[in-house]
Amino acid sequence: MTISIEPVWTAECLLSSLERREKFFVLDVRNRDEFERFRLEGREPLPALNVPYFEMLELGGQDEMVDSVVACVEQHFDGLIPRDLPVLSVCAKGDTSEYVRQGLERLGYSGAHLKGGMKAWGRHYSTGVVVETPELAIYQVWRPARGCLSYVVASDGKALVIDPLRHIHPYLELAREKGFKIECVVDTHGHADHISGGTALAAESGASYHLHPYDAIHPMDVLPATIPYDAIRDGQIFKVGQVELQAMHVPGHTLGLVALRIGDRYVFTGDTICISSISRPDLGGKADAWAPLHGRSLRKLAALPGKIIVLPGHFSSLAEQNDSGLFAAPLDELKQSNPGLQLLEQESEERFVRYLLEHLPPFLPEYVDIKRVNAGLLAPSEDEASQLELGKNVCGLAAAGICKGETE
Repeated sequence: MTISIEPVWTAECLLSSLERREKFFVLDVRNRDEFERFRLEGREPLPALNVPYFEMLELGGQDEMVDSVVACVEQHFDGLIPRDLPVLSVCAKGDTSEYVRQGLERLGYSGAHLKGGMKAWGRHYSTGVVVETPELAIYQVWRPARGCLSYVVASDGKALVIDPLRHIHPYLELAREKGFKIECVVDTHGHADHISGGTALAAESGASYHLHPYDAIHPMDVLPATIPYDAIRDGQIFKVGQVELQAMHVPGHTLGLVALRIGDRYVFTGDTICISSISRPDLGGKADAWAPLHGRSLRKLAALPGKIIVLPGHFSSLAEQNDSGLFAAPLDELKQSNPGLQLLEQESEERFVRYLLEHLPPFLPEYVDIKRVNAGLLAPSEDEASQLELGKNVCGLAAAGICKGETE
């Protein structure tokens, strides 16, 4: 459906519109390389045009910025920007996009600009409720722009946080709102696609921080982590109020990846199994050695009871949300819909491993430094951290075609 649009959209407004599948057109005025690396995405592809702002000013050739926008659009882009859809102007920080919105308004377009720009969108968090009872509450805390998922498990006023993301305020605010104390923080693995908030959250809340020791060594530098952590062991039980979570060592994506299982009800799979993808085995630079481990770990997880709800560490698209707005599904359902799990069921171990190795996505060089940050070997500024995290994660194999039936 077509919508009327307010002149200013916050990141929260944008997410709400994307989840409701409302139709609008995106005019992105960032540099082309920034647009290619990180753009707005919805359940379906969003119609968009990328015209760098400085090109717009040059093409417009007027003294005033808004006048240049008007002249540029009239002379060069009027037929490319639809008049039957609202137009959302987007820039890096939300400043220049307002001038673009004003120019479009003069030309009779219905439009808005994104407050805070893509920087604000990249920092936006949302929280969904998986279950909420006095005995057990699970909250899915996620970053729409990054495709990253984290969790808070609470019981009897105590909480454990799984894979907290870089900005820790959503977890602290949730704890205050719900009245629980964060006592334990667990990273399922040493992340490569985003900077963990694990040690910062543990320090701020007075909680213990846990990581498997195999992931406390940088795989490329072969240097030990400098962060304080308690080592996770296979089969370890984490007790939170009335709830017990059991650690399952499932190496392959990383050597120290652990899943956390709450009986036959829920399993937090980290990056291993997601809704429409499985994780890649090459982020340590040792794909040939790790891919067989990865295959065996996937089979271990696939052998869990079919009714168990998979709570993954990433999503590829908003289209993966269920009817409750969550990224979660029963394992049996994923075995029918996730191409990676289907391949696991159909192929021998040798053929599955070979297919993994033949369909790896590009390796982003930023991932090496992100792993250094998460091991305490590198301390970036806020701007440097934001730059490292720019764009969506590619920790899964969907981008490589394994989960789309492609062979490129």
